[in-house]
Amino acid sequence: MPPRLYLVRHAEGEHNATVTCILVNPLCHIDPPQRNFQFRDLILTSKGQSQCATLRSTFPYHDEIDLVLSSPQRRAIQTAVLSFGPILARNEVKYMALPLAQEVSDMGCDTGFPKDELEALIPGLFEGSDLRFDVEKIVRGVDGVPKGWNVKTGYYAYTREAISQRASDLRSWLFQRSEDKIILVTHGAFLHFLTEDWDVDDPLSGTAYNHCEVRIFDFKETSTAKEAHLIETKESKETRGANEKEKDEHVLEELTAIVK
Repeated sequence: MPPRLYLVRHAEGEHNATVTCILVNPLCHIDPPQRNFQFRDLILTSKGQSQCATLRSTFPYHDEIDLVLSSPQRRAIQTAVLSFGPILARNEVKYMALPLAQEVSDMGCDTGFPKDELEALIPGLFEGSDLRFDVEKIVRGVDGVPKGWNVKTGYYAYTREAISQRASDLRSWLFQRSEDKIILVTHGAFLHFLTEDWDVDDPLSGTAYNHCEVRIFDFKETSTAKEAHLIETKESKETRGANEKEKDEHVLEELTAIVK
Protein backbone atom coordinates (compact mmCIF):
# COMPACT_ATOMS: atom_id res chain seq x y z
CA MET A 1 0.00 0.00 0.00
CA PRO A 2 1.43 3.44 -0.92
CA PRO A 3 2.41 5.74 1.95
CA ARG A 4 0.46 8.62 3.43
CA LEU A 5 2.30 11.91 2.88
CA TYR A 6 2.61 14.82 5.30
CA LEU A 7 3.63 17.75 3.13
CA VAL A 8 5.14 20.75 4.88
CA ARG A 9 6.19 24.16 3.69
CA HIS A 10 9.42 25.34 5.30
CA ALA A 11 9.40 27.96 8.05
CA GLU A 12 10.09 31.64 7.40
CA GLY A 13 13.44 32.18 5.68
CA GLU A 14 15.47 35.35 5.59
CA HIS A 15 14.33 35.96 2.01
CA ASN A 16 10.68 35.81 3.17
CA ALA A 17 11.25 38.51 5.79
CA THR A 18 12.39 42.09 5.37
CA VAL A 19 16.10 41.84 4.67
CA THR A 20 18.77 44.34 3.74
CA CYS A 21 22.35 44.28 2.58
CA ILE A 22 23.30 44.05 6.28
CA LEU A 23 23.16 40.28 5.70
CA VAL A 24 26.42 40.55 3.80
CA ASN A 25 27.77 43.88 5.04
CA PRO A 26 26.99 44.98 8.62
CA LEU A 27 27.92 48.57 7.73
CA CYS A 28 25.41 48.78 4.90
CA HIS A 29 22.00 50.30 5.62
CA ILE A 30 19.03 50.73 3.31
CA ASP A 31 16.07 52.91 4.24
CA PRO A 32 13.41 51.68 3.84
CA PRO A 33 14.48 48.04 4.23
CA GLN A 34 14.23 45.91 1.08
CA ARG A 35 13.88 42.26 0.26
CA ASN A 36 16.58 40.72 -1.91
CA PHE A 37 15.92 37.30 -3.34
CA GLN A 38 19.40 37.00 -4.83
CA PHE A 39 21.21 36.08 -1.60
CA ARG A 40 22.03 32.42 -1.96
CA ASP A 41 20.07 29.69 -0.19
CA LEU A 42 19.16 31.73 2.88
CA ILE A 43 18.47 30.18 6.29
CA LEU A 44 15.58 30.57 8.74
CA THR A 45 14.88 33.74 10.66
CA SER A 46 14.43 33.63 14.43
CA LYS A 47 10.69 33.76 13.73
CA GLY A 48 11.09 30.77 11.45
CA GLN A 49 12.85 28.84 14.19
CA SER A 50 10.00 29.70 16.55
CA GLN A 51 7.53 28.42 13.97
CA CYS A 52 9.45 25.13 13.95
CA ALA A 53 9.29 24.93 17.73
CA THR A 54 5.53 25.44 17.61
CA LEU A 55 5.10 22.76 14.97
CA ARG A 56 7.29 20.37 16.96
CA SER A 57 5.09 20.83 20.04
CA THR A 58 1.77 20.52 18.21
CA PHE A 59 2.44 17.84 15.59
CA PRO A 60 0.51 14.77 16.79
CA TYR A 61 2.21 12.06 14.73
CA HIS A 62 5.85 12.01 15.90
CA ASP A 63 5.56 8.33 16.85
CA GLU A 64 3.98 7.28 13.56
CA ILE A 65 6.28 8.71 10.90
CA ASP A 66 8.64 6.25 9.18
CA LEU A 67 10.77 8.56 7.01
CA VAL A 68 11.70 12.26 6.97
CA LEU A 69 12.53 13.91 3.64
CA SER A 70 13.33 17.46 2.66
CA SER A 71 14.57 19.63 -0.13
CA PRO A 72 18.38 20.05 0.06
CA GLN A 73 17.97 23.80 0.52
CA ARG A 74 19.06 24.96 3.94
CA ARG A 75 15.75 26.41 5.14
CA ALA A 76 14.02 23.11 4.36
CA ILE A 77 16.71 21.07 6.12
CA GLN A 78 16.46 23.32 9.18
CA THR A 79 12.68 23.06 9.21
CA ALA A 80 12.77 19.27 8.99
CA VAL A 81 15.27 18.94 11.83
CA LEU A 82 13.91 21.61 14.17
CA SER A 83 10.26 20.62 13.66
CA PHE A 84 10.60 16.85 13.61
CA GLY A 85 13.53 16.19 15.94
CA PRO A 86 11.51 13.70 18.03
CA ILE A 87 11.04 11.62 14.89
CA LEU A 88 14.66 11.87 13.78
CA ALA A 89 15.81 10.91 17.28
CA ARG A 90 14.38 7.46 16.63
CA ASN A 91 17.25 5.33 15.32
CA GLU A 92 15.11 3.46 12.82
CA VAL A 93 13.94 6.64 11.05
CA LYS A 94 16.08 7.82 8.14
CA TYR A 95 16.51 11.33 6.81
CA MET A 96 17.07 12.00 3.10
CA ALA A 97 17.52 15.21 1.11
CA LEU A 98 15.77 15.11 -2.27
CA PRO A 99 16.87 17.43 -5.10
CA LEU A 100 13.54 16.73 -6.83
CA ALA A 101 11.86 18.69 -4.03
CA GLN A 102 13.87 21.91 -4.42
CA GLU A 103 12.09 25.20 -5.07
CA VAL A 104 11.17 26.15 -8.60
CA SER A 105 12.89 29.43 -9.43
CA ASP A 106 16.43 30.24 -10.49
CA MET A 107 16.80 33.15 -8.06
CA GLY A 108 19.70 33.02 -5.63
CA CYS A 109 17.50 32.25 -2.65
CA ASP A 110 16.22 29.14 -4.47
CA THR A 111 19.64 27.96 -5.62
CA GLY A 112 21.36 25.53 -3.28
CA PHE A 113 25.00 24.71 -2.61
CA PRO A 114 26.99 21.88 -4.19
CA LYS A 115 26.93 18.68 -2.14
CA ASP A 116 30.41 19.06 -0.58
CA GLU A 117 29.72 22.64 0.50
CA LEU A 118 26.30 21.69 1.82
CA GLU A 119 27.75 18.86 3.92
CA ALA A 120 30.21 21.32 5.48
CA LEU A 121 27.46 23.87 6.20
CA ILE A 122 24.96 21.54 7.88
CA PRO A 123 26.51 21.34 11.39
CA GLY A 124 26.52 25.14 11.62
CA LEU A 125 22.79 25.26 10.96
CA PHE A 126 22.14 23.70 14.36
CA GLU A 127 24.75 25.26 16.62
CA GLY A 128 23.22 25.74 20.06
CA SER A 129 20.29 23.42 19.28
CA ASP A 130 19.54 20.43 21.49
CA LEU A 131 18.89 17.90 18.75
CA ARG A 132 18.90 14.74 20.89
CA PHE A 133 20.65 12.94 18.00
CA ASP A 134 23.94 13.20 16.12
CA VAL A 135 23.89 15.87 13.40
CA GLU A 136 25.88 13.43 11.26
CA LYS A 137 22.56 11.73 10.58
CA ILE A 138 21.58 14.82 8.60
CA VAL A 139 24.95 15.08 6.88
CA ARG A 140 24.63 11.45 5.78
CA GLY A 141 21.18 12.29 4.48
CA VAL A 142 22.65 14.32 1.63
CA ASP A 143 24.74 11.38 0.38
CA GLY A 144 22.39 10.87 -2.54
CA VAL A 145 22.45 14.49 -3.71
CA PRO A 146 24.06 14.43 -7.19
CA LYS A 147 26.49 16.84 -8.77
CA GLY A 148 24.66 19.60 -10.61
CA TRP A 149 21.46 19.39 -8.57
CA ASN A 150 21.67 23.13 -7.93
CA VAL A 151 22.16 24.22 -11.54
CA LYS A 152 18.82 25.57 -12.71
CA THR A 153 19.00 24.21 -16.23
CA GLY A 154 17.74 21.10 -17.99
CA TYR A 155 15.88 18.80 -15.60
CA TYR A 156 15.93 21.48 -12.88
CA ALA A 157 15.10 24.42 -15.14
CA TYR A 158 12.64 27.15 -14.19
CA THR A 159 10.03 26.12 -16.74
CA ARG A 160 6.56 24.63 -16.36
CA GLU A 161 7.59 21.54 -18.30
CA ALA A 162 10.69 20.80 -16.22
CA ILE A 163 9.01 21.45 -12.87
CA SER A 164 5.97 19.37 -13.81
CA GLN A 165 8.22 16.50 -14.84
CA ARG A 166 10.22 16.40 -11.62
CA ALA A 167 7.02 16.74 -9.58
CA SER A 168 5.65 13.74 -11.47
CA ASP A 169 8.88 11.81 -10.93
CA LEU A 170 8.80 12.60 -7.22
CA ARG A 171 5.22 11.39 -6.89
CA SER A 172 6.17 8.15 -8.64
CA TRP A 173 9.19 7.68 -6.37
CA LEU A 174 7.12 8.31 -3.26
CA PHE A 175 4.35 5.98 -4.46
CA GLN A 176 6.85 3.11 -4.54
CA ARG A 177 8.27 3.65 -1.05
CA SER A 178 7.64 0.89 1.48
CA GLU A 179 7.09 3.21 4.46
CA ASP A 180 3.56 3.81 5.77
CA LYS A 181 3.87 7.52 6.66
CA ILE A 182 6.35 10.00 5.24
CA ILE A 183 7.08 13.67 5.96
CA LEU A 184 8.36 15.86 3.14
CA VAL A 185 9.48 19.42 3.87
CA THR A 186 9.61 21.44 0.68
CA HIS A 187 8.67 24.83 -0.77
CA GLY A 188 5.50 26.83 -1.38
CA ALA A 189 5.54 27.12 -5.16
CA PHE A 190 6.76 23.55 -5.75
CA LEU A 191 3.96 22.17 -3.58
CA HIS A 192 1.44 23.32 -6.18
CA PHE A 193 3.13 21.20 -8.82
CA LEU A 194 3.56 18.22 -6.52
CA THR A 195 -0.10 18.16 -5.45
CA GLU A 196 -1.49 19.45 -8.78
CA ASP A 197 -3.70 21.72 -6.69
CA TRP A 198 -4.88 24.33 -9.20
CA ASP A 199 -8.63 23.77 -8.80
CA VAL A 200 -9.34 27.11 -7.12
CA ASP A 201 -10.61 30.52 -8.16
CA ASP A 202 -7.18 32.10 -7.90
CA PRO A 203 -4.18 29.76 -7.57
CA LEU A 204 -1.90 32.76 -7.18
CA SER A 205 -3.50 33.83 -3.91
CA GLY A 206 -5.60 31.01 -2.57
CA THR A 207 -3.57 27.82 -2.36
CA ALA A 208 -0.01 28.67 -1.29
CA TYR A 209 0.96 27.10 2.01
CA ASN A 210 1.64 29.14 5.11
CA HIS A 211 5.05 28.70 6.72
CA CYS A 212 5.26 25.39 8.59
CA GLU A 213 1.78 24.42 7.42
CA VAL A 214 1.20 20.65 7.20
CA ARG A 215 -1.23 19.11 4.74
CA ILE A 216 -1.92 15.39 4.52
CA PHE A 217 -2.26 13.47 1.27
CA ASP A 218 -2.93 9.92 0.11
CA PHE A 219 -2.36 8.55 -3.37
CA LYS A 220 -5.40 8.24 -5.57
CA GLU A 221 -6.62 4.67 -6.04
CA THR A 222 -5.90 4.89 -9.76
CA SER A 223 -2.21 5.71 -9.17
CA THR A 224 0.53 3.54 -10.63
CA ALA A 225 4.30 3.68 -10.43
CA LYS A 226 4.37 5.52 -13.75
CA GLU A 227 1.35 7.76 -13.16
CA ALA A 228 0.86 8.70 -9.50
CA HIS A 229 -1.44 11.45 -8.24
CA LEU A 230 -2.37 12.77 -4.80
CA ILE A 231 -5.60 13.56 -3.02
CA GLU A 232 -5.82 15.61 0.17
CA THR A 233 -7.43 13.88 3.12
CA LYS A 234 -10.69 15.12 4.60
CA GLU A 235 -8.92 15.72 7.92
CA SER A 236 -6.37 17.95 6.23
CA LYS A 237 -8.95 19.97 4.30
CA GLU A 238 -10.93 20.60 7.47
CA THR A 239 -7.96 21.85 9.46
CA ARG A 240 -6.05 23.98 7.00
CA GLY A 241 -6.68 27.62 6.15
CA ALA A 242 -7.78 26.79 2.62
CA ASN A 243 -8.85 30.31 1.72
CA GLU A 244 -6.12 32.27 3.41
CA LYS A 245 -4.39 34.43 0.84
CA GLU A 246 -0.66 34.03 0.33
CA LYS A 247 1.10 37.22 1.30
CA ASP A 248 4.63 36.02 0.62
CA GLU A 249 5.99 38.19 -2.18
CA HIS A 250 8.56 35.53 -3.09
CA VAL A 251 5.98 32.76 -3.68
CA LEU A 252 3.68 35.09 -5.59
CA GLU A 253 6.52 36.18 -7.84
CA GLU A 254 7.42 32.58 -8.64
CA LEU A 255 3.85 31.54 -9.34
CA THR A 256 3.10 34.61 -11.42
CA ALA A 257 6.16 33.90 -13.55
CA ILE A 258 5.35 30.26 -14.23
CA VAL A 259 1.58 29.82 -14.01
CA LYS A 260 0.26 31.21 -17.27
